[in-house]
Parts: sequence; C-alpha cells; structure tokens
Amino acid sequence: MKLRQKVIFLAITPLILALCAIAFAVRHQAITLAEQQRATIQQAYLASKEAELKHYVTLASHSIASLYGSGRKDAATQEEAKRILSALSYGDDGYFFIYDLQGKSLMHPRQPELVGQNLWELRDAEGNLTIQRLMQRAKSGGGFERYNWIKPSTNKSAPKLGYVILMPEWGWMMGTGIYMDDVDQALAKVDAQQSRNIRSTMELIAAIAILGSLLVAACGLVLNLRELRVADAKLKVLAQRVVESQEEERARLSRDLHDGISQWLVSIKLQIEAGIARLAGNAEQKDKAPATFERAAEQLNKVLGEVRRISHNLRPAILDDLGLAAALDHLVHEFNDSSSAQASFTASPAAAGEGLPDMVNTVLFRIAQEALTNCERHAHARGVEVSLHETGKAVELRIGDNGGGFDFDGIALHPQRGIGLRNMTERMEAIGGSLHITSSPAGTVVLARLALPSTH
Repeated sequence: MKLRQKVIFLAITPLILALCAIAFAVRHQAITLAEQQRATIQQAYLASKEAELKHYVTLASHSIASLYGSGRKDAATQEEAKRILSALSYGDDGYFFIYDLQGKSLMHPRQPELVGQNLWELRDAEGNLTIQRLMQRAKSGGGFERYNWIKPSTNKSAPKLGYVILMPEWGWMMGTGIYMDDVDQALAKVDAQQSRNIRSTMELIAAIAILGSLLVAACGLVLNLRELRVADAKLKVLAQRVVESQEEERARLSRDLHDGISQWLVSIKLQIEAGIARLAGNAEQKDKAPATFERAAEQLNKVLGEVRRISHNLRPAILDDLGLAAALDHLVHEFNDSSSAQASFTASPAAAGEGLPDMVNTVLFRIAQEALTNCERHAHARGVEVSLHETGKAVELRIGDNGGGFDFDGIALHPQRGIGLRNMTERMEAIGGSLHITSSPAGTVVLARLALPSTH
C-alpha cells in the first residue's frame, strides 16, 4: 500500500468507525425510546378504555337502579330493565348484554339471534370459554376481562375488553365491552412511524459517512497528485541530509572527546599525581594519601580509555584509512574482546567495499555496528557471522547469529522500541538500498543490499 493510500485509509477509517458507533448508539437509543413510547401509549389507551367501560357500566346500573332496588323479581320488572339497557348504546359498536348464571343469553341488542341460546360452552378463535370466563369474573366481584367477540360493524372476530358485574337478586350477569382493534391499529401506526424515523436516521448517517469518505478521499487524491513527486524528492534529500548531519555530528563529537575531554582528564591525572608527590602531612596521612590518589588515577585511566573507545565508535579512523572490509574486521575483533559470543568476518572478494562512496561505507559500517550491538544485548547468541559480498552489480552485508530470535513485526510497530531497526532501515533507504531482517528461534539474519551503478 502506497503512502497516499495509507494516509487516505487512516483518515477514512476513524471517520467510518466513529459514524458506525454513532449509528449503533442512535439506533439503540431510538429503539429503546420507541419501546418506552409504545408502552406509555398502550398503557394510556388501556387506562382510558377501562375508565370508559367502568363509567358506562355505572351509568347502566343507575338507569335500572330503581327497578333493581325495588325488590321485585317478576318478569315485567325484568323486561322493563332489559328494555332500558337495550336502548343504551355508545359509539358504533357499544352495547350492553345480560346473561343468566347458567350462560343463557337474556339480552343482546346487536345480535338478537343469540337471545335465548345457552352459550356456556362457547369458545372463541383461541379456544377460550368466553362466557365462563366472564361469569367467573362477575362472581369474583366484577371487573375487566379480555376476550374475542364478533364485531357487529365488520362481522369479524376482534379483541375486546369487557367489564361485567353480577346482579345476584335477579341472577344476572350484566356488562359491556369495547373492541380493542382500534388500539392495536393506533399502536401499529406508532410502530410504523418509529420504524420510518429510525430508518431515515440511519440513512442520513450512512449518507454523511459516504459523503465524508468521498470528501476525504478526494482531498487526499488532489493533494497527493500535486505534491507526490515534489514530496518524494524532498524526502530523499532530507533523508540524505539527516544521514550526513548525523555523521558530521558524530565526527564533531569524536574530535571534542579526543581533543577536549581527553586532554582535560589527562591534566587532572597529572595534577593528582603531582599532589601525591607533594603531599605533606603526618606519617599516617602520608601513608593513606598515596593509595587514595592512586585509585583516583586508576579510575581516571579507565575514564580515558572509555572516552577513547567512544571516540573510536563515533568515527572509526580505520574506515577512512583502510576501507570498509578492514573496518568491519576490526569491529568484529572488538566485539570478540568485549562479548562472550564469538564473531567471524569474511569478505568476498578480499577487496570488497573498495571504491564505494564514503556515505555507503559509513551506512554499512553503522548497520554492522548496530546489528552486533543487538546481538550482544538482546540475542544471547553464541556465534555471529559477518560477511561482505560484492559483485559488479551489488554489495551485500550479512550479519547472522544463532540467538533466540525476536518478534520482528511487534518490535518494528512498537512506538518506543525498535528504534535501532528503524534507523538501519532509514539509513539504507537514504542511499537507495534495502534492508531485510528475518528472525526465528534458530537465529536472526540482517541483510543489507545496495545496487551499484554500472560504472562502479
């Protein structure tokens, strides 16, 4: 994947992920809100229907209260009560009905064909014993009961909410009911509207995501088309300058350490030695003072040796004097002196590396230096092989060890680790070469390769 493609991908991916998260959260909240709204509407509808039914039954009871409360149980009185109740109605399908305690229909103004029939064993479409359930509700003190009944206006079975009471003096069950299909229709409309709202919101978010992605991609393409070539050229020049500045800085530090700090430490050493010679005091002090100053002098000698070692590592003079092969051989000998692992160096041909540009020599030397340092610090290898191979077309530097290996992908992608690996890769890219690193439990191989011009 090219750089511009990576940039566009890294710009679009967070946008898409963010919008997907927003869409999921919005959809979840919308569904939750819709369910709560539906439950609230349903509860309000049912409460209003129940209050309406109870009110109708109360009015019906009051309309025949004088007859029922008279204590008369004759047929004429009961027929008058039936006549009054049959004349009461509300809405398109609101009416009152009367059954005796055995389930016989005594009054039904909308379905007179049922009057006189015993409907005790009547079952609705779901198999429920409708009249028995109503009778049980009335005998238990009266109240609401859900059941299915034929709706007179449509002549089809529909859910119904009934309210029944018991009139024990006459042996009646009186009640009424409201069909609930209008409630179901209202709730269905609410559900459909909520679904449309959720769908339109998701479509809006999807449209925003698509437009945003297209906009980012278009901007990225426009910018990259204009700046790609210039940026690549500038990047190569900058990388070259970085490498050159690094080497210049290393050379400067080498001079400063050798000509400045080293001379200063030598002066200190001479002063301490002079102090030992000139020390005056009692016999006990004289006996202790030389040992103290001698230890200080020894430490200073070690400091001097370390300073010279650092100076040498910063800019090995042998690289300029004898060439790359000799510098690598010297580096391997120094590695053997300071490390428990043993390294070997081979050059093919023996004059490999001669005539290469100073920058190439420096980069290859630094890569070998970094690789050997990694072997000593991290690989825990017992043996290391360093080889320099040159043909007319390319030069290859190979450093292989028998250590435990490492997770190259994990180290390379870690923001705070693998700095040395990235530096080696950048150094080779700066001079137009390539670096390949393979690692396994059997060991690690670092291969630096640079194609040479035909005139070399």
